[in-house]
Amino acid sequence: MERVLHTNNYPQLYSITLMDFSDEALFNYLTNNTILRKLLNEQITCLTIDVKNKPKEPFSETLWVTFTLILSLCKQLSKLSFCQFDNRSTFCTFDLSSTNFKSSTLTELKINVETFDDCLSLLDGRFNCLSTLIINIEIISCTSGTIDNTKKLPKLKHFSLISYPHTFLYDNLIIPLLQRMINLEELILHLSIIRSNKNYIDGIQLYDDILIYLPRLNKFTFNIYTNVDKKNVGIVFSSNEDIQRSFKRKEYGSVASHIEIFTRENQDKCHNYSLPYEFKSRCHIYSLPHQFRTYHFLNNSFQGGIFVNVQSLVMTDFCPFEHNFFKTISQSFPLLKKMDIMNKEPQKDKQKSLSLIKFSYLIYLDLQSAHADYAEQFLVDKYCHLPCLLNLNIHYESLVLVTNNFTKDATRLTCSKLTSLRINEPFVPPKNFYQYFPLL
Repeated sequence: MERVLHTNNYPQLYSITLMDFSDEALFNYLTNNTILRKLLNEQITCLTIDVKNKPKEPFSETLWVTFTLILSLCKQLSKLSFCQFDNRSTFCTFDLSSTNFKSSTLTELKINVETFDDCLSLLDGRFNCLSTLIINIEIISCTSGTIDNTKKLPKLKHFSLISYPHTFLYDNLIIPLLQRMINLEELILHLSIIRSNKNYIDGIQLYDDILIYLPRLNKFTFNIYTNVDKKNVGIVFSSNEDIQRSFKRKEYGSVASHIEIFTRENQDKCHNYSLPYEFKSRCHIYSLPHQFRTYHFLNNSFQGGIFVNVQSLVMTDFCPFEHNFFKTISQSFPLLKKMDIMNKEPQKDKQKSLSLIKFSYLIYLDLQSAHADYAEQFLVDKYCHLPCLLNLNIHYESLVLVTNNFTKDATRLTCSKLTSLRINEPFVPPKNFYQYFPLL
């Protein structure tokens, strides 16, 4: 970067992207590189920051200090994307007492944060020109209670909230926040909600709790999972037909819904989402009850079966996933790059269909929580073709079984292309191990 910055002057440069830095290296550049500091201070109006993942390390204060430094340094900044790349898991949290944590020019912010308090702090008046906030919250749990979640936010026009882990606090935290956005024009929600004493979230509830408070809203995109505990026998739970009818208002457009019943857990799960499905980063799929495992039903459930934006998929169930189900998944998610399978049940159909399944773009496959049958399903080349697979997460016992102790030709081709193999338990690799995995 230094060579580029010292080569020329850039009088017309207004946008910079700084990618793949460690937080320490980034902070060092922002502190000590005078040319970069001058550009940021005088010219840059649009800045994108990408910081390397540190999944095994505790949160580094350097990250929020860097964020604060950027705000104080960039006097012309109107758009900032900070740690908001889809393939990253870097989240920020803030020192809420900092007086430098503010900007009077920023109108658009994209950011990953750790807590709901971090989200509230971004909306407490520190950014008085902010009209667009795109935020991914690592976990929505109890707040400190020190930040006001009642003051109206008349300047906010576009808001996107994504949080993958389950939250119990939809009613107590998320609904009050959204009701403050009285002039909102676009709303995007991706949430997984747990409820113990209420029905599934449906179109009527969304309207009564949120949309009625947003009279200027013209686009609402959502992907909402509701997990309900059915121990409360006093609640009459909606049917899938009831859920579908609840989304008749024009504000919703086309909506798909599906209810899954898990009798072993005494829980039900309801999944409602806007069509077409626009979320790239994660989708959860549950296999269907045995009597409904047909391509026709999947088309009805998935509204045509094509999710071209989805790149990451999580599959989980107490019923086995069969070969034909994966065939449907490969057709429904043609650009899938990452797949996690969590299913301990062995496949029942041992005589798999002769049709070859192809996941053309799959790079990462996680079978750590899957029965050994799924290792055979994916690694045997006559069942599944994975031309781009590079990363595999699997139990050593399953790997030994499916490869016949690293001698089986039917799994050799797929295994020979792997550049990363994650096995959580300790093991001693046999002599032929690295011949079987030559790129490790």
